[in-house]
Amino acid sequence: MSVLAAVSIVLAGMAAGTINTIVGSGTLITFPTLLLFGVPPVTANMSNTVGLLFGGMTGAAGYRAELTGATATLRRLVPMSVLGGAVGALLLLVLDPAAFRAIVPVLIALGVLLVVLGPRLSRAGVRHHSDTDVGWHRWAMMVGVFGAAIYGGYFGAAQGVILMGIMGILSSEPLQRLNGYKNVLATAANLVAAAVFVVVARGQIDWLVAGLIAAGSIVGGVLGATVGRRLSPSVLRAVIVVIGIIALVKLLWFG
Repeated sequence: MSVLAAVSIVLAGMAAGTINTIVGSGTLITFPTLLLFGVPPVTANMSNTVGLLFGGMTGAAGYRAELTGATATLRRLVPMSVLGGAVGALLLLVLDPAAFRAIVPVLIALGVLLVVLGPRLSRAGVRHHSDTDVGWHRWAMMVGVFGAAIYGGYFGAAQGVILMGIMGILSSEPLQRLNGYKNVLATAANLVAAAVFVVVARGQIDWLVAGLIAAGSIVGGVLGATVGRRLSPSVLRAVIVVIGIIALVKLLWFG
């Protein structure tokens, strides 16, 4: 590997770690970068998942203040992310990628729409739902997190956008707190997916590539937590929408 390729991959990992912590969609930076330097797609996907895991950990740690008192919620949602991440990773290993990837733009578009409409729908939910609906919301969020984790374990780009959209509608928590949830849940899905890849398909992982992405994403995760926690809810929501739209354009027009 050339010095140019190594430096580019580290910088891509740094950018992805930052964006993942603030919003999600960092894979849309690292994955094309790896393809540009000749890394085979499946190897790029697996190596990217392993590398970005470390940035996810630093990003989640940076949001620990927003997660104070969130133990009960995370106990319900983290197992859904773990199970979904495992299912998604196994799908990558056994299915034709074209079939699943066909619905990726739809999922991202839905996530962006939910982020935009989330505050209005949440307010409507508070006005019109009774206390008995809280249980329904909890179950719906668990199912939604499970589905987002399947997608995250399989490919991962814009998993954060989808998670923020789902949680924005089904929870009345502040946006920054939901962003903390998102970082923990996405990291949990990536952790189990990376574990599946290491156990089942270790030979398809490029460990040098994974290490370079990890080095960059660790720094990016710290930067993302520092920047993201200072953004107002309206600015954070706008960033989520912009990143989601960019993801759609990249996937639909540039493959």
